[in-house]
Amino acid sequence: MVRTQAGTARPEGPAGETGQAQPGPAGRWRRLAAAVRQHWLAAALLTAGLALRVLTQLAYRPALFYIDTTRYLYNVAPGMDPLGYKGVLRGILAVASPGTVAAIQHLLGLAMAVVIYVLLLRRGVPRWLAALAMAPVLLDAYQLQIEQTLMPDAWFEALIVAGLAILLWPSETSWRRAVAAGVVLGTSATIAQVGEALILPAAVYLLVAGGGWRRALGRAAALCVAFVVPILAYQTGSYLLAGNFFLSHTGVTSMYGRMAAAADCATLRLPAAERHLPLPGPVRPGMCPAGALQAQGPDALEFNADSPIRAYYDQLPRAEVDMLLSSFNHQVLAQQPLRVLGAYTRDVVRLFALTRDGSPGATPISRWQFQTTYPYYDPHASRQIVGAATARYGGGAPSAWRPVAAFLRSYQLGGGYTPGPLYLLCVLAGLAGSAALLRRRADWKTRQLALACLLFFTTGVAVLAVSDLFEFSWRYQLPALVTLVPAGALGTAVILRWIRGPRPSPPA
Repeated sequence: MVRTQAGTARPEGPAGETGQAQPGPAGRWRRLAAAVRQHWLAAALLTAGLALRVLTQLAYRPALFYIDTTRYLYNVAPGMDPLGYKGVLRGILAVASPGTVAAIQHLLGLAMAVVIYVLLLRRGVPRWLAALAMAPVLLDAYQLQIEQTLMPDAWFEALIVAGLAILLWPSETSWRRAVAAGVVLGTSATIAQVGEALILPAAVYLLVAGGGWRRALGRAAALCVAFVVPILAYQTGSYLLAGNFFLSHTGVTSMYGRMAAAADCATLRLPAAERHLPLPGPVRPGMCPAGALQAQGPDALEFNADSPIRAYYDQLPRAEVDMLLSSFNHQVLAQQPLRVLGAYTRDVVRLFALTRDGSPGATPISRWQFQTTYPYYDPHASRQIVGAATARYGGGAPSAWRPVAAFLRSYQLGGGYTPGPLYLLCVLAGLAGSAALLRRRADWKTRQLALACLLFFTTGVAVLAVSDLFEFSWRYQLPALVTLVPAGALGTAVILRWIRGPRPSPPA
Protein backbone atom coordinates (compact mmCIF):
# COMPACT_ATOMS: atom_id res chain seq x y z
CA MET A 1 0.00 0.00 0.00
CA VAL A 2 1.08 3.58 -0.68
CA ARG A 3 0.30 6.41 1.73
CA THR A 4 -0.85 9.72 0.33
CA GLN A 5 -0.23 13.10 1.93
CA ALA A 6 -3.66 12.87 3.50
CA GLY A 7 -2.73 9.57 5.11
CA THR A 8 -5.14 7.40 3.13
CA ALA A 9 -4.00 4.16 1.56
CA ARG A 10 -4.34 3.34 -2.14
CA PRO A 11 -3.35 0.06 -3.78
CA GLU A 12 -0.43 -0.17 -6.12
CA GLY A 13 -1.10 -1.20 -9.69
CA PRO A 14 0.69 -1.84 -12.92
CA ALA A 15 0.08 1.72 -14.15
CA GLY A 16 2.13 3.24 -11.37
CA GLU A 17 2.32 3.68 -7.62
CA THR A 18 -1.27 4.95 -7.41
CA GLY A 19 -2.87 2.32 -9.65
CA GLN A 20 -4.01 4.98 -12.16
CA ALA A 21 -2.99 5.40 -15.78
CA GLN A 22 -0.20 7.92 -16.06
CA PRO A 23 -0.83 10.96 -18.22
CA GLY A 24 1.18 11.25 -21.39
CA PRO A 25 1.11 10.60 -25.12
CA ALA A 26 0.85 6.84 -24.67
CA GLY A 27 -2.22 7.13 -22.46
CA ARG A 28 -3.90 9.58 -24.80
CA TRP A 29 -3.25 7.33 -27.81
CA ARG A 30 -4.73 4.35 -25.95
CA ARG A 31 -7.87 6.30 -25.11
CA LEU A 32 -8.13 7.50 -28.72
CA ALA A 33 -7.70 3.96 -30.04
CA ALA A 34 -10.39 2.71 -27.66
CA ALA A 35 -12.77 5.47 -28.80
CA VAL A 36 -12.12 4.64 -32.47
CA ARG A 37 -12.83 0.95 -31.82
CA GLN A 38 -16.05 1.81 -30.06
CA HIS A 39 -17.19 4.27 -32.75
CA TRP A 40 -15.53 2.58 -35.72
CA LEU A 41 -18.34 3.23 -38.20
CA ALA A 42 -18.48 6.95 -37.39
CA ALA A 43 -14.68 7.14 -37.57
CA ALA A 44 -14.66 5.43 -40.99
CA LEU A 45 -17.32 7.80 -42.35
CA LEU A 46 -15.53 10.81 -40.92
CA THR A 47 -12.28 9.69 -42.56
CA ALA A 48 -14.05 9.28 -45.91
CA GLY A 49 -15.62 12.72 -45.57
CA LEU A 50 -12.24 14.26 -44.77
CA ALA A 51 -10.63 12.56 -47.77
CA LEU A 52 -13.33 13.83 -50.13
CA ARG A 53 -12.91 17.36 -48.80
CA VAL A 54 -9.16 17.25 -49.26
CA LEU A 55 -9.68 16.13 -52.87
CA THR A 56 -12.20 18.92 -53.43
CA GLN A 57 -9.78 21.48 -52.04
CA LEU A 58 -7.05 20.19 -54.36
CA ALA A 59 -9.31 19.97 -57.41
CA TYR A 60 -10.45 23.62 -57.53
CA ARG A 61 -8.04 26.32 -56.40
CA PRO A 62 -8.22 28.58 -54.59
CA ALA A 63 -12.02 28.20 -54.30
CA LEU A 64 -15.13 28.17 -56.48
CA PHE A 65 -16.93 31.41 -57.32
CA TYR A 66 -20.65 31.49 -58.02
CA ILE A 67 -22.89 34.09 -59.64
CA ASP A 68 -23.79 35.60 -56.27
CA THR A 69 -20.27 35.59 -54.83
CA THR A 70 -19.67 39.15 -56.02
CA ARG A 71 -22.52 40.32 -53.80
CA TYR A 72 -20.47 39.41 -50.76
CA LEU A 73 -17.06 40.40 -52.14
CA TYR A 74 -17.97 43.72 -53.73
CA ASN A 75 -21.52 44.44 -52.51
CA VAL A 76 -22.91 44.10 -56.03
CA ALA A 77 -26.73 44.50 -56.18
CA PRO A 78 -27.03 45.81 -52.59
CA GLY A 79 -30.17 44.74 -50.78
CA MET A 80 -30.65 41.64 -52.93
CA ASP A 81 -29.72 39.29 -50.06
CA PRO A 82 -28.72 39.67 -46.39
CA LEU A 83 -24.99 40.29 -46.15
CA GLY A 84 -24.14 38.56 -42.89
CA TYR A 85 -21.81 36.29 -44.84
CA LYS A 86 -20.00 39.36 -46.13
CA GLY A 87 -18.63 40.01 -42.64
CA VAL A 88 -17.42 36.42 -42.33
CA LEU A 89 -15.86 36.50 -45.79
CA ARG A 90 -14.16 39.85 -45.35
CA GLY A 91 -12.86 38.89 -41.92
CA ILE A 92 -11.14 35.76 -43.22
CA LEU A 93 -9.88 37.40 -46.41
CA ALA A 94 -8.30 40.18 -44.36
CA VAL A 95 -5.72 37.66 -43.14
CA ALA A 96 -5.93 34.75 -45.59
CA SER A 97 -6.87 33.71 -49.12
CA PRO A 98 -10.12 32.38 -50.64
CA GLY A 99 -8.66 28.88 -50.26
CA THR A 100 -8.68 29.36 -46.50
CA VAL A 101 -12.37 30.28 -46.64
CA ALA A 102 -13.11 27.03 -48.47
CA ALA A 103 -11.00 25.05 -45.98
CA ILE A 104 -12.90 26.55 -43.04
CA GLN A 105 -16.20 25.73 -44.72
CA HIS A 106 -15.07 22.14 -45.19
CA LEU A 107 -14.20 22.02 -41.48
CA LEU A 108 -17.71 23.27 -40.75
CA GLY A 109 -19.08 20.33 -42.74
CA LEU A 110 -17.05 17.87 -40.67
CA ALA A 111 -18.00 19.63 -37.44
CA MET A 112 -21.72 19.46 -38.30
CA ALA A 113 -21.43 15.71 -38.81
CA VAL A 114 -19.68 15.22 -35.46
CA VAL A 115 -22.22 17.37 -33.59
CA ILE A 116 -25.12 15.47 -35.15
CA TYR A 117 -23.54 12.14 -34.21
CA VAL A 118 -22.82 13.09 -30.60
CA LEU A 119 -26.20 14.77 -30.19
CA LEU A 120 -28.07 11.70 -31.41
CA LEU A 121 -26.04 9.48 -29.08
CA ARG A 122 -26.94 11.72 -26.13
CA ARG A 123 -30.61 11.35 -27.05
CA GLY A 124 -30.38 7.55 -27.07
CA VAL A 125 -29.97 6.71 -30.77
CA PRO A 126 -27.91 3.52 -31.37
CA ARG A 127 -24.33 4.12 -32.51
CA TRP A 128 -24.81 2.52 -35.93
CA LEU A 129 -27.91 4.58 -36.62
CA ALA A 130 -26.33 7.83 -35.44
CA ALA A 131 -23.33 7.14 -37.70
CA LEU A 132 -25.60 6.59 -40.69
CA ALA A 133 -27.31 9.90 -39.92
CA MET A 134 -24.01 11.75 -40.29
CA ALA A 135 -23.10 9.99 -43.56
CA PRO A 136 -25.09 12.22 -45.97
CA VAL A 137 -23.55 15.50 -44.84
CA LEU A 138 -20.10 13.88 -45.00
CA LEU A 139 -20.41 12.17 -48.39
CA ASP A 140 -22.96 14.14 -50.43
CA ALA A 141 -21.10 15.67 -53.40
CA TYR A 142 -23.49 18.63 -53.58
CA GLN A 143 -22.55 19.46 -50.01
CA LEU A 144 -18.85 19.20 -50.90
CA GLN A 145 -19.35 21.51 -53.88
CA ILE A 146 -21.14 24.21 -51.89
CA GLU A 147 -18.48 24.09 -49.15
CA GLN A 148 -15.81 24.75 -51.79
CA THR A 149 -17.80 27.73 -53.11
CA LEU A 150 -17.61 31.23 -51.65
CA MET A 151 -21.28 31.22 -50.67
CA PRO A 152 -23.06 31.37 -47.30
CA ASP A 153 -24.82 27.98 -47.40
CA ALA A 154 -22.34 26.04 -45.22
CA TRP A 155 -22.48 28.76 -42.56
CA PHE A 156 -26.27 28.77 -42.65
CA GLU A 157 -26.37 25.00 -42.12
CA ALA A 158 -23.81 25.27 -39.31
CA LEU A 159 -25.92 27.87 -37.49
CA ILE A 160 -28.96 25.59 -37.78
CA VAL A 161 -27.06 22.66 -36.27
CA ALA A 162 -25.56 24.86 -33.55
CA GLY A 163 -28.94 26.29 -32.57
CA LEU A 164 -30.61 22.89 -32.42
CA ALA A 165 -27.69 21.43 -30.46
CA ILE A 166 -27.97 24.19 -27.85
CA LEU A 167 -31.63 23.35 -27.38
CA LEU A 168 -31.21 19.58 -27.33
CA TRP A 169 -27.90 19.08 -25.50
CA PRO A 170 -29.50 18.84 -22.04
CA SER A 171 -32.68 16.88 -21.45
CA GLU A 172 -34.32 20.10 -20.24
CA THR A 173 -33.63 23.49 -21.83
CA SER A 174 -32.78 26.28 -19.39
CA TRP A 175 -33.56 29.97 -19.84
CA ARG A 176 -29.98 30.71 -20.78
CA ARG A 177 -29.93 28.00 -23.41
CA ALA A 178 -33.21 29.22 -24.85
CA VAL A 179 -31.75 32.72 -25.19
CA ALA A 180 -28.48 31.43 -26.66
CA ALA A 181 -30.33 29.26 -29.18
CA GLY A 182 -32.54 32.21 -30.13
CA VAL A 183 -29.51 34.40 -30.84
CA VAL A 184 -27.80 31.71 -32.93
CA LEU A 185 -30.91 30.85 -34.94
CA GLY A 186 -31.77 34.51 -35.41
CA THR A 187 -28.26 35.19 -36.68
CA SER A 188 -28.85 32.59 -39.40
CA ALA A 189 -31.44 34.95 -40.93
CA THR A 190 -28.68 37.52 -41.53
CA ILE A 191 -26.83 34.83 -43.52
CA ALA A 192 -29.86 33.53 -45.45
CA GLN A 193 -33.21 35.22 -45.05
CA VAL A 194 -35.07 31.91 -45.01
CA GLY A 195 -33.62 31.55 -41.50
CA GLU A 196 -36.55 33.67 -40.31
CA ALA A 197 -38.63 30.48 -40.55
CA LEU A 198 -36.57 28.85 -37.76
CA ILE A 199 -38.32 30.76 -35.00
CA LEU A 200 -41.51 28.69 -35.27
CA PRO A 201 -40.12 25.14 -34.83
CA ALA A 202 -37.83 26.27 -32.00
CA ALA A 203 -40.70 27.92 -30.13
CA VAL A 204 -43.00 24.95 -30.71
CA TYR A 205 -40.33 22.60 -29.35
CA LEU A 206 -40.04 24.57 -26.09
CA LEU A 207 -43.82 24.63 -25.69
CA VAL A 208 -44.17 20.89 -26.32
CA ALA A 209 -41.19 20.04 -24.09
CA GLY A 210 -43.29 21.17 -21.14
CA GLY A 211 -41.98 21.66 -17.63
CA GLY A 212 -45.06 23.61 -16.61
CA TRP A 213 -47.03 25.89 -18.91
CA ARG A 214 -45.70 29.11 -17.36
CA ARG A 215 -42.11 27.98 -17.68
CA ALA A 216 -42.66 26.69 -21.22
CA LEU A 217 -44.27 29.96 -22.29
CA GLY A 218 -41.53 31.97 -20.63
CA ARG A 219 -38.72 30.07 -22.32
CA ALA A 220 -40.46 30.24 -25.69
CA ALA A 221 -40.95 33.99 -25.28
CA ALA A 222 -37.30 34.44 -24.27
CA LEU A 223 -36.17 32.51 -27.35
CA CYS A 224 -38.38 34.63 -29.62
CA VAL A 225 -37.05 37.89 -28.18
CA ALA A 226 -33.47 36.68 -28.49
CA PHE A 227 -34.19 35.52 -32.05
CA VAL A 228 -35.26 39.00 -33.10
CA VAL A 229 -32.25 40.78 -31.56
CA PRO A 230 -29.62 39.97 -34.27
CA ILE A 231 -32.18 40.65 -37.00
CA LEU A 232 -33.01 44.08 -35.57
CA ALA A 233 -29.31 44.80 -35.12
CA TYR A 234 -28.67 43.97 -38.77
CA GLN A 235 -31.63 46.05 -39.96
CA THR A 236 -30.57 48.99 -37.81
CA GLY A 237 -27.08 48.87 -39.29
CA SER A 238 -28.58 48.64 -42.77
CA TYR A 239 -30.71 51.70 -42.09
CA LEU A 240 -27.81 53.75 -40.74
CA LEU A 241 -25.51 52.81 -43.64
CA ALA A 242 -27.92 52.58 -46.57
CA GLY A 243 -31.27 53.93 -45.38
CA ASN A 244 -33.03 50.55 -45.70
CA PHE A 245 -34.57 48.94 -42.63
CA PHE A 246 -34.80 45.37 -43.93
CA LEU A 247 -32.83 42.18 -44.37
CA SER A 248 -33.32 42.34 -48.15
CA HIS A 249 -35.83 43.46 -50.73
CA THR A 250 -36.02 40.19 -52.66
CA GLY A 251 -39.30 38.97 -51.21
CA VAL A 252 -41.46 40.78 -53.77
CA THR A 253 -39.39 39.90 -56.83
CA SER A 254 -38.82 36.30 -55.72
CA MET A 255 -42.54 35.75 -55.26
CA TYR A 256 -43.06 37.31 -58.68
CA GLY A 257 -41.02 34.53 -60.27
CA ARG A 258 -43.23 31.88 -58.65
CA MET A 259 -46.48 33.64 -59.59
CA ALA A 260 -45.50 34.54 -63.14
CA ALA A 261 -44.34 31.00 -63.86
CA ALA A 262 -47.63 29.54 -62.61
CA ALA A 263 -50.04 32.07 -64.10
CA ASP A 264 -52.35 31.49 -67.06
CA CYS A 265 -51.85 34.84 -68.72
CA ALA A 266 -54.68 34.30 -71.22
CA THR A 267 -57.35 34.30 -68.52
CA LEU A 268 -55.68 36.46 -65.87
CA ARG A 269 -57.36 39.82 -65.32
CA LEU A 270 -54.85 42.59 -64.57
CA PRO A 271 -54.92 46.37 -64.13
CA ALA A 272 -53.64 48.32 -67.12
CA ALA A 273 -50.30 49.21 -65.49
CA GLU A 274 -49.55 45.53 -64.91
CA ARG A 275 -50.84 44.42 -68.30
CA HIS A 276 -48.45 46.81 -70.08
CA LEU A 277 -45.60 49.06 -68.95
CA PRO A 278 -47.32 52.41 -68.15
CA LEU A 279 -45.00 54.46 -70.38
CA PRO A 280 -45.23 55.36 -74.07
CA GLY A 281 -42.97 53.50 -76.44
CA PRO A 282 -42.90 51.04 -79.34
CA VAL A 283 -42.44 48.06 -76.98
CA ARG A 284 -44.57 47.91 -73.85
CA PRO A 285 -44.01 44.59 -72.07
CA GLY A 286 -46.40 43.37 -69.44
CA MET A 287 -45.80 41.62 -66.15
CA CYS A 288 -47.33 38.34 -67.31
CA PRO A 289 -44.65 36.71 -69.49
CA ALA A 290 -44.96 35.05 -72.87
CA GLY A 291 -45.09 31.26 -73.11
CA ALA A 292 -41.45 30.59 -74.03
CA LEU A 293 -40.13 32.87 -71.31
CA GLN A 294 -42.62 31.58 -68.78
CA ALA A 295 -41.40 28.03 -69.34
CA GLN A 296 -37.92 28.99 -68.09
CA GLY A 297 -39.24 29.06 -64.54
CA PRO A 298 -39.14 31.35 -61.49
CA ASP A 299 -35.37 31.89 -61.40
CA ALA A 300 -35.23 33.16 -64.99
CA LEU A 301 -38.30 35.33 -64.51
CA GLU A 302 -36.67 36.95 -61.51
CA PHE A 303 -33.10 37.45 -62.74
CA ASN A 304 -32.73 37.06 -66.52
CA ALA A 305 -32.15 40.16 -68.61
CA ASP A 306 -35.21 39.42 -70.80
CA SER A 307 -37.57 39.13 -67.83
CA PRO A 308 -40.56 41.50 -68.10
CA ILE A 309 -39.76 43.13 -64.78
CA ARG A 310 -36.34 44.29 -66.03
CA ALA A 311 -38.07 46.85 -68.27
CA TYR A 312 -40.18 48.03 -65.34
CA TYR A 313 -37.16 48.49 -63.09
CA ASP A 314 -35.31 50.29 -65.90
CA GLN A 315 -38.12 52.77 -66.47
CA LEU A 316 -39.83 53.24 -63.10
CA PRO A 317 -38.71 53.90 -59.50
CA ARG A 318 -38.11 50.75 -57.47
CA ALA A 319 -40.81 51.59 -54.92
CA GLU A 320 -43.41 51.90 -57.67
CA VAL A 321 -42.33 48.66 -59.32
CA ASP A 322 -42.43 46.82 -55.99
CA MET A 323 -46.03 48.01 -55.51
CA LEU A 324 -47.00 46.81 -59.00
CA LEU A 325 -45.32 43.45 -58.40
CA SER A 326 -47.13 43.02 -55.09
CA SER A 327 -50.41 43.71 -56.83
CA PHE A 328 -49.58 41.26 -59.63
CA ASN A 329 -48.67 38.54 -57.13
CA HIS A 330 -51.94 39.10 -55.32
CA GLN A 331 -53.94 38.92 -58.55
CA VAL A 332 -52.43 35.60 -59.56
CA LEU A 333 -52.86 34.07 -56.11
CA ALA A 334 -56.45 35.30 -55.78
CA GLN A 335 -57.59 34.32 -59.29
CA GLN A 336 -55.57 31.13 -59.90
CA PRO A 337 -54.72 29.58 -56.51
CA LEU A 338 -54.85 25.99 -57.78
CA ARG A 339 -52.25 26.69 -60.47
CA VAL A 340 -49.94 28.22 -57.85
CA LEU A 341 -50.53 25.31 -55.47
CA GLY A 342 -49.87 22.78 -58.21
CA ALA A 343 -46.59 24.41 -59.22
CA TYR A 344 -45.48 24.63 -55.60
CA THR A 345 -46.38 20.99 -54.90
CA ARG A 346 -44.43 19.80 -57.94
CA ASP A 347 -41.36 21.59 -56.62
CA VAL A 348 -41.77 20.21 -53.10
CA VAL A 349 -41.82 16.60 -54.27
CA ARG A 350 -38.75 17.04 -56.50
CA LEU A 351 -36.64 16.33 -53.40
CA PHE A 352 -37.90 12.74 -53.41
CA ALA A 353 -37.09 12.01 -57.05
CA LEU A 354 -35.31 8.74 -57.76
CA THR A 355 -32.62 10.40 -59.87
CA ARG A 356 -30.90 13.76 -59.56
CA ASP A 357 -31.59 15.36 -62.94
CA GLY A 358 -32.25 18.84 -64.19
CA SER A 359 -35.93 19.77 -64.40
CA PRO A 360 -37.56 22.20 -66.85
CA GLY A 361 -38.24 25.50 -65.17
CA ALA A 362 -35.87 24.85 -62.25
CA THR A 363 -32.50 26.47 -61.64
CA PRO A 364 -29.97 24.48 -63.73
CA ILE A 365 -28.59 21.66 -61.60
CA SER A 366 -25.25 21.95 -63.40
CA ARG A 367 -24.47 24.99 -61.26
CA TRP A 368 -24.11 22.68 -58.26
CA GLN A 369 -22.20 19.93 -60.01
CA PHE A 370 -18.44 19.49 -60.24
CA GLN A 371 -16.96 20.33 -63.65
CA THR A 372 -13.78 18.94 -65.21
CA THR A 373 -12.56 22.51 -65.80
CA TYR A 374 -12.74 25.58 -63.60
CA PRO A 375 -16.32 26.92 -63.98
CA TYR A 376 -17.08 30.57 -64.78
CA TYR A 377 -20.47 32.27 -64.84
CA ASP A 378 -20.74 35.27 -67.13
CA PRO A 379 -21.09 38.09 -66.47
CA HIS A 380 -21.16 37.98 -62.65
CA ALA A 381 -18.34 35.48 -62.07
CA SER A 382 -16.50 35.73 -65.37
CA ARG A 383 -12.86 34.79 -65.92
CA GLN A 384 -11.85 38.43 -65.53
CA ILE A 385 -13.79 39.00 -62.31
CA VAL A 386 -12.62 35.79 -60.66
CA GLY A 387 -9.04 36.43 -61.78
CA ALA A 388 -9.13 39.95 -60.35
CA ALA A 389 -10.55 38.66 -57.06
CA THR A 390 -7.88 35.99 -56.64
CA ALA A 391 -5.18 38.51 -57.56
CA ARG A 392 -6.51 40.86 -54.89
CA TYR A 393 -7.05 38.32 -52.12
CA GLY A 394 -4.33 35.80 -53.01
CA GLY A 395 -4.38 32.07 -53.40
CA GLY A 396 -3.08 31.88 -56.96
CA ALA A 397 -4.83 31.96 -60.30
CA PRO A 398 -8.08 29.97 -60.60
CA SER A 399 -7.39 26.45 -61.80
CA ALA A 400 -8.76 22.92 -61.77
CA TRP A 401 -6.72 19.76 -61.33
CA ARG A 402 -8.40 17.82 -64.08
CA PRO A 403 -7.87 14.20 -62.91
CA VAL A 404 -9.25 14.89 -59.44
CA ALA A 405 -12.02 17.12 -60.82
CA ALA A 406 -13.02 14.32 -63.21
CA PHE A 407 -13.12 11.85 -60.32
CA LEU A 408 -15.33 14.15 -58.25
CA ARG A 409 -17.69 14.70 -61.16
CA SER A 410 -17.90 10.97 -61.82
CA TYR A 411 -18.52 10.34 -58.11
CA GLN A 412 -21.27 12.96 -58.01
CA LEU A 413 -23.08 11.95 -61.19
CA GLY A 414 -22.61 8.27 -60.42
CA GLY A 415 -24.64 8.36 -57.22
CA GLY A 416 -22.52 10.32 -54.75
CA TYR A 417 -25.51 12.15 -53.31
CA THR A 418 -28.39 11.54 -50.94
CA PRO A 419 -31.13 9.80 -52.97
CA GLY A 420 -34.69 11.06 -52.99
CA PRO A 421 -36.24 7.82 -51.65
CA LEU A 422 -33.98 8.07 -48.59
CA TYR A 423 -35.28 11.58 -47.95
CA LEU A 424 -38.82 10.20 -48.24
CA LEU A 425 -38.06 7.48 -45.69
CA CYS A 426 -36.60 10.11 -43.36
CA VAL A 427 -39.76 12.21 -43.68
CA LEU A 428 -41.99 9.23 -42.90
CA ALA A 429 -39.81 8.18 -39.95
CA GLY A 430 -39.69 11.78 -38.73
CA LEU A 431 -43.47 11.97 -38.82
CA ALA A 432 -43.79 8.69 -36.91
CA GLY A 433 -41.19 9.74 -34.34
CA SER A 434 -42.83 13.11 -33.77
CA ALA A 435 -46.24 11.46 -33.44
CA ALA A 436 -44.89 9.46 -30.47
CA LEU A 437 -45.39 12.61 -28.39
CA LEU A 438 -49.15 11.99 -28.68
CA ARG A 439 -48.81 8.76 -26.69
CA ARG A 440 -49.46 9.45 -23.04
CA ARG A 441 -47.75 6.27 -21.85
CA ALA A 442 -44.47 6.85 -23.66
CA ASP A 443 -41.52 6.34 -21.31
CA TRP A 444 -39.03 9.14 -20.60
CA LYS A 445 -36.36 7.94 -23.05
CA THR A 446 -38.84 7.56 -25.90
CA ARG A 447 -40.17 11.03 -25.18
CA GLN A 448 -36.65 12.50 -25.35
CA LEU A 449 -36.12 10.85 -28.72
CA ALA A 450 -39.48 12.08 -29.96
CA LEU A 451 -38.85 15.65 -28.81
CA ALA A 452 -35.54 15.78 -30.65
CA CYS A 453 -37.19 14.23 -33.69
CA LEU A 454 -39.92 16.89 -33.60
CA LEU A 455 -37.38 19.72 -33.50
CA PHE A 456 -35.23 18.40 -36.35
CA PHE A 457 -38.25 17.45 -38.45
CA THR A 458 -40.18 20.71 -38.10
CA THR A 459 -36.99 22.72 -38.68
CA GLY A 460 -36.35 20.89 -41.94
CA VAL A 461 -39.93 21.25 -43.09
CA ALA A 462 -39.97 24.96 -42.27
CA VAL A 463 -36.73 25.78 -44.10
CA LEU A 464 -37.48 23.68 -47.17
CA ALA A 465 -41.13 24.69 -47.43
CA VAL A 466 -40.32 28.40 -47.31
CA SER A 467 -37.44 28.03 -49.78
CA ASP A 468 -39.62 26.14 -52.27
CA LEU A 469 -42.32 28.78 -51.90
CA PHE A 470 -40.19 31.15 -53.97
CA GLU A 471 -38.35 28.76 -56.28
CA PHE A 472 -36.83 25.31 -56.38
CA SER A 473 -33.06 24.92 -56.43
CA TRP A 474 -30.97 21.92 -55.40
CA ARG A 475 -28.82 24.34 -53.47
CA TYR A 476 -31.80 25.23 -51.28
CA GLN A 477 -32.40 21.55 -50.50
CA LEU A 478 -29.05 21.07 -48.74
CA PRO A 479 -30.40 21.92 -45.23
CA ALA A 480 -32.30 18.64 -45.48
CA LEU A 481 -28.97 16.89 -44.87
CA VAL A 482 -28.71 18.34 -41.36
CA THR A 483 -32.43 18.35 -40.48
CA LEU A 484 -34.53 15.69 -42.19
CA VAL A 485 -31.84 12.99 -42.09
CA PRO A 486 -31.24 13.29 -38.31
CA ALA A 487 -35.01 13.45 -37.85
CA GLY A 488 -35.29 10.18 -39.76
CA ALA A 489 -32.67 8.56 -37.51
CA LEU A 490 -34.44 9.77 -34.37
CA GLY A 491 -37.80 8.61 -35.71
CA THR A 492 -36.33 5.21 -36.55
CA ALA A 493 -34.96 4.95 -33.00
CA VAL A 494 -38.47 5.64 -31.68
CA ILE A 495 -39.91 2.94 -33.94
CA LEU A 496 -37.25 0.46 -32.77
CA ARG A 497 -38.20 1.14 -29.15
CA TRP A 498 -41.85 0.50 -30.02
CA ILE A 499 -40.91 -2.83 -31.60
CA ARG A 500 -38.50 -3.98 -28.89
CA GLY A 501 -40.24 -2.36 -25.98
CA PRO A 502 -38.53 -0.03 -23.49
CA ARG A 503 -35.46 -1.47 -21.84
CA PRO A 504 -34.45 -0.67 -18.27
CA SER A 505 -31.62 1.81 -17.98
CA PRO A 506 -28.32 0.43 -16.64
CA PRO A 507 -27.48 1.36 -13.02
CA ALA A 508 -25.46 4.50 -12.58
